[in-house]
Amino acid sequence: MARLAPIPVILSESEQQELQKLVNRHQTSQQISKRAQIILLANRGLNHREIARELGISRDMARYWRQRWLESDGPIAPRLQDAPRSGAPATFTMEQTLRLYAMACEDPAIYRLPISHWSARELAKEMITQGIVETISVRHVARLLEEADLKPHRSQYWLNASKKRS
Repeated sequence: MARLAPIPVILSESEQQELQKLVNRHQTSQQISKRAQIILLANRGLNHREIARELGISRDMARYWRQRWLESDGPIAPRLQDAPRSGAPATFTMEQTLRLYAMACEDPAIYRLPISHWSARELAKEMITQGIVETISVRHVARLLEEADLKPHRSQYWLNASKKRS
């Protein structure tokens, strides 16, 4: 059985320039840069095996990104982004998350806890105790704090600047 050649990628001059800028720019993530290189090499007529060898990637990856490029249109940067992932909907509401952030910015003494700084474990336990959530893992609390760049174990935060400081 003969293998079919991959569908050619034909880029305009402006698309080539924009992809090359992404490859050359230091702020571009390695993922996006690699995807842009795949498309540029496909535009030069290389097949999946040649692209894979040139970039040190799998043929499946070269095939996948060529196909994604050909199936999508519009601005270049979004075409090189990961596709939205399926999965379970968010488990916690925005209000619950904001209450976690507020608690992380408060002194644990307010909750009559004998600790000087919050840890993810203590925050998770206190959220359950306060009835904010029925259950939450320590890892999830840590992830939420990391996303918000909150480090209650390292420094003191002021949630409300209008509070009087003595």
